[in-house]
Amino acid sequence: MASGLDGRGVIVTGAGSGIGRATALAFAREGARVLVADLNAEAAGTAVEEIEKAGGTAVAVTGDLSEQSVVDRVVATAVDRFGGVDVLVNNAGIMDRMSALADVADTEWERVIRVNLTAPFLLTRAVLPHMLAAGRGAIVNTASEAGLRGSAAGAAYTASKHGVVGLTKSLAVMYRNHGIRANAIAPGGTRTGISVDPEDGAHGPAALGPYFGNVGQVSEPEDQAAAIVFLASDAAGSINGAILPVDNGWAAV
Repeated sequence: MASGLDGRGVIVTGAGSGIGRATALAFAREGARVLVADLNAEAAGTAVEEIEKAGGTAVAVTGDLSEQSVVDRVVATAVDRFGGVDVLVNNAGIMDRMSALADVADTEWERVIRVNLTAPFLLTRAVLPHMLAAGRGAIVNTASEAGLRGSAAGAAYTASKHGVVGLTKSLAVMYRNHGIRANAIAPGGTRTGISVDPEDGAHGPAALGPYFGNVGQVSEPEDQAAAIVFLASDAAGSINGAILPVDNGWAAV
């Protein structure tokens, strides 16, 4: 079945590296026009250059997506350049310090929740009027194994990704009769640049350590990108509210 993505306007956040970059490139190969949103201007520019060299269409917008002004600029640019927003991929995210709840600092909690959960909320809220006006749209969120279980990350990250799962399901229910679908992937271990900086001797990493033997084979960013593009495509036209583990069977253990 054809993807139906040719000529569509797509926003991908965190698209300067890792899963986001692989996803932006994959959408461009399907003929979509891609807005590359990232905090790192150099990385975003490099992704755009790669898409354009391959004959695709892309534009970069940089800034902190947890800020409303940046969200407004992202959406306005997509509407101006592409005529609308057909697909939103909320992928940008940060890790916590694997902190157990009693050890989570306010700054760690607030930053992780702001980037991982509030930013997708802000972006989704901003694109929904355009999707509703068009009578169609696909939203794909990057959740995590930590959104399915309590043993894959620290308290802040786990809470944020459980929130992404809930946001996805709420969207699917609320807008199912308006031509808008919302799904999420739940990546397992993946080779990306996301980093973890745990406190030496902290309780969280020690408590989680025994569970990491279940991770299995580590995925490539392209594996996650393929799942995202599928969920956004016409081939997944009847899939709504799904949380798809892309984890080499970790969720089944």
